[in-house]
Order: sequence, then C-alpha cells, then structure tokens
Amino acid sequence: MRLLQLRAARGWNLEKTARVFLLDLQTLQSWMRRLDEHGERQLIRTVEPVNRYPDFVRNLVRQLKCLFPTMGCERMARVFARVGLFLAATTIRRMASEKAGPPEPDTDANPRRHRRVVAKYPGHTWHVDLTAVPTRAGFWVPWFPFSLPQRWPFCWWVAVVVDQVSRAFVGFAIFSQLPSSDQVQSFLDRAIRTNGQAPHYVVTDKGVQFWCRSFKCWCKRRGIRPRYGAVGEPASIAIVERFIRSMKYECLRCLLVPLSLPAMRRELDLYASWYNTRRPHMALGGKTPREVHEGRTARRRRFEPRPKWPHGIRRRRAGGDKFRLDVSYVEGRKHLPVIKLRHAA
Repeated sequence: MRLLQLRAARGWNLEKTARVFLLDLQTLQSWMRRLDEHGERQLIRTVEPVNRYPDFVRNLVRQLKCLFPTMGCERMARVFARVGLFLAATTIRRMASEKAGPPEPDTDANPRRHRRVVAKYPGHTWHVDLTAVPTRAGFWVPWFPFSLPQRWPFCWWVAVVVDQVSRAFVGFAIFSQLPSSDQVQSFLDRAIRTNGQAPHYVVTDKGVQFWCRSFKCWCKRRGIRPRYGAVGEPASIAIVERFIRSMKYECLRCLLVPLSLPAMRRELDLYASWYNTRRPHMALGGKTPREVHEGRTARRRRFEPRPKWPHGIRRRRAGGDKFRLDVSYVEGRKHLPVIKLRHAA
C-alpha cells in the first residue's frame, strides 16, 4: 500500500513503478485490481486476524464446559478472569458451540454437486413439474371430506413443460389423479412429437415420477440427460414453479375450474396460446415466448403524443399522435386480454 501511495504522489505509471522497485508488472496490476475492487483494507490486512485466540484456549473452554455443563458463559468468563485469562462471554459462547476436532471437508467444493444447466438455444432445456388444481367441487376448504382426496372431482393434476430460453409453454397434460411415471413419459413423448425434437436436458424435482429407474431409462433411450433440483431449495426449479404460479393467478383462479376434462383442456389451450403469443415476459425484455423461439422481434410503430417532442430522421411524422385503447379478449375470457393502440379518428 505504501508503494502504491508513493506511485500516486510521484505520478508514475505502472512500468516506471515496477522498474524503480524491481517488481513484476503483473504484480502491480494485481495490486491495483484488488485496490479498486475491495479497497485499501484488502492490501493492509494481515494473513491471520490479530484477535484470534489459539486453539488451546478453545480446548480449555470446551474442557471446562464438559466438566461443568450447567455453568453459563458469564460465570465461565468470571472464573477465567480470576485466574488471569480475560475472555468475553460472547467469545466463550462461540468457542463452546464450535465442533471439536478437525474441520469437516467442504462438500460444496465438489464441482459435480452444484452443476448448473445452461440452456444455449430454444428447445435445449425443458423444465417439467406437476401441480394440483382444485375444482369447484372441493379441495379448497380445510374441512373434511373435501380436504383429504387429492383427485377428481376435487382437483385436477396438471403436468406442464416450459422451455428455459424462450419461457414458452411447450405442453401440458391433465390427469384425474396423481400420475405415474409411465403416464408422465407418455405425455413427454407427445410433447416431443409436437415440438419436433427432443431436448438435451430435462430439469425436474425428485418426485416419484422422475426419481426412478423407469424415467431415467426413458431419458437414456431418447438421448436426454435428466437433471434434478436440490431437495429443500425451490430456487433450483424456479422457472417452472414461477410459470405454475402465473398459470394459476392469471387463468385458473380467475374462473370456476370445470369438472369436465374437455372444458379444462380448452381453458388451458387458450391460456397456452395467449401466453406464448400475447403476454410480454419480463425475463425476455418484453418479448413474447413465440418471438424468442422464432428469433424475431415484432415491429411496432411508435406513438408520440407530445406535439413538441423532436422527432428523429427515421420518424416521418412529428409528435402529437392521438390514439385510443383497443382491448379485446381471447374468446371472451376477461383474464386473457389482447391490448392494442389505434389512431383516433
């Protein structure tokens, strides 16, 4: 740090500083990078903190705690102070709570444990999950008998497939009860035929339908590599979970979920079409999944209501546009709007 301060006072560049102090140029560049990113404390701190107690002090604290387990940290601090060792009660509490013995190996250092799947193009990675959708017949009240059976007519089980890159709603299947692994595999076969190609990765949770020998063999036969989310970490399958939340809030909770299978399939078909073609996605920069999947951007004429706003060369008309809001709905569904702006007459 003193060398860098002297360099700044003299106004030297890195080459002259390295030549004067007989240092390597890469060493000075490393010092400057650490100084810019972490500040001065990164260069003047010691290798080991000066307030760190030796290990034998920890052993003394653990030994006294083992001999007198009912003795509190405040009392232990006073006992040590009477014999000449001054420790704070918080320090004793921390030492007593630490595990004895050598530190455990860092399991997170294994590079194969937390590997992330990186999708490179639309259709490269699919996210698959199951969710229960309560119907009008029950499962939405907490009392018996409607709270027990998670099957039709109290709820539908819906399997969904979401593409990671385009966030497109690839396909869905509706089941009257919790599906088996064979039923999920048949649904994915239909989604592959509809899409035209199989994905390279399939990301799921560790449900009984996916975490089994049958599903892994099915993936191997089709050249798919299954990947599983970590148990207890919802963020590992966040893409499909976020889509399920959107599907429920934007569609299924805005209507009375039908008891008829064709009617239920019709509602999800309309939502899938609206979601892929009309709904702008925040993660896609305002594009729709269909635009990202096809690699295009819809050209939209810009409206400028400010009459005195300066217009660019590409803009043929000046400001002062007057327009009206035109809202339509997909087959009369109020929860599936199609919003447009049209010039006022």
